[in-house]
Amino acid sequence: MSLEPSSLTANWNYPTAIRFGPGRIAELGSVCRAAGIARPLLVTDAGLARLPMVAGALGHLADAGLQAQLFCDIQPNPVAANVIAGVGMFITGGHDGVVAFGGGSALDAGKAIAFLSGQSRPIWDFEDVGDNWTRADLKGIAPTVAVPTTAGTGSEVGRVSVITDEETRIKRLIFHPRIMPVAVIEDPALTLGVPPHLTAATGMDALAHCLEAYCAPGFHPMADGIAVEGMRLIRQWLPIAYRDGSHMEARARMLVAATMGAAAFQKGLGAVHSLSHPIGAMYGAHHGLLNAVLMPYVLAFNRPVIAPKMDVLAQALGLPERGFDGVSAWIGGLCRELAIPKTLAELGIDDRKADAIARAALADPTAPTNPVPLEEAAVRALFLQAQRGNTAGL
Repeated sequence: MSLEPSSLTANWNYPTAIRFGPGRIAELGSVCRAAGIARPLLVTDAGLARLPMVAGALGHLADAGLQAQLFCDIQPNPVAANVIAGVGMFITGGHDGVVAFGGGSALDAGKAIAFLSGQSRPIWDFEDVGDNWTRADLKGIAPTVAVPTTAGTGSEVGRVSVITDEETRIKRLIFHPRIMPVAVIEDPALTLGVPPHLTAATGMDALAHCLEAYCAPGFHPMADGIAVEGMRLIRQWLPIAYRDGSHMEARARMLVAATMGAAAFQKGLGAVHSLSHPIGAMYGAHHGLLNAVLMPYVLAFNRPVIAPKMDVLAQALGLPERGFDGVSAWIGGLCRELAIPKTLAELGIDDRKADAIARAALADPTAPTNPVPLEEAAVRALFLQAQRGNTAGL
C-alpha cells in the first residue's frame, strides 16, 4: 500500500540541509533567501529548460522577489566550455548564487559554475589530485542550491563536479568541500515524468554507487550501513518506478537511495566508475547506463576479494540465494528486468580505444579503491570482456 505524500515529507541535515517531499519545490525561493542568494543563476540542461518544471521553478524564485536568470548551455557529460560560459553569465549578470536544477550533468555543471565564479585560476587547477583543492579562494565560492530531477547520481550532496576535458577526452573530478550545495530540495514529483529507460539507467547508477562503496576496502561502518540500506531500497522500489513512472512512493524512495549512494561513496568507488568515466568521455554514453552494463563484469572480477561481504549483503537484502552467487543473480535479473544491454558493443562502443581506456581508467581517482588492485593489462581485459560479452576468465 502506498503512503500518503505527507508521510514522505521531512527535513534532514545529513550531510547537508535537505528538504524532502512532494511539492517542496514551492519552497525554492525561501531556501535561496536563507542561503543568502538574491540573484540566482538557474543552471539546467537545454531539454529540461523547455519543460514546465523549469518555468515553475523560475516562477517560485520570482514570487520570492529574487532576480533569476536561466543558463542551459550544458551538454550531457558537461565539458569545461559549458562551465566557463556559465561563469561568464554568472559574472555579467551580477549573480550571487546558483540553483543547480536537473540530472547529474546540470548538477555537476551548476556546482562547478558556483565554485569557479570567484576564482582566478583555471578549472583544471582544482582537479582532485593531491591538495589542489587548497588553491581555492574561499571568498570566491558562491553558494549552490541543488534540485535533482532524477534519482541516480546523488550529486546534490557531493563535494565534486565531474567535468570532461575536451582536449584529452578525460573526465576530471573537480573537488572542494565547499562545492557541496548549501541546501537541497528533493521533490519526487519532479521525477514523475522520467521515462522508463532513464529511470533504469539512473537507478542503476545509484546501485553502482552503493555497491562499489560497500565493496571498497577500508573500515567505514557508517558508509557500509548507508550503502546496504540504499541497495535494499533499490531492490524494492526501482522495478516499481520503472514499470509505473507515476508511483510517488517509488519515486521518493529512489531519490532517497540515490542520495544515500552519494553519501556512502565517500568511502570509495571502484572499477565500474574508473572504466565508465573514460568510456563516457570518449564515446558520450550515459554514465548510469555504462555503470549498469559494466557492473556484472566488475562484480565477477572482484569476486575473490568481495565474496565474504556478499554473504552479509545477500542476507541483508533477503535474497533467495545466499553468498556471491545470490547477489550476482539478483543484479543479473535486475538488469534483464530493466532491459539493460548486456555488452558495451550494444551501446555503440567499439574496442579500438581499449588501450587508451585502460590507461585512463587506471589513472582515474576511483581506481585505487577497487577491491582487487588494478593493473593496466587486467583493466584492458575487463573492458574487452564487457565490450564483447565474453565472461571467460571472470
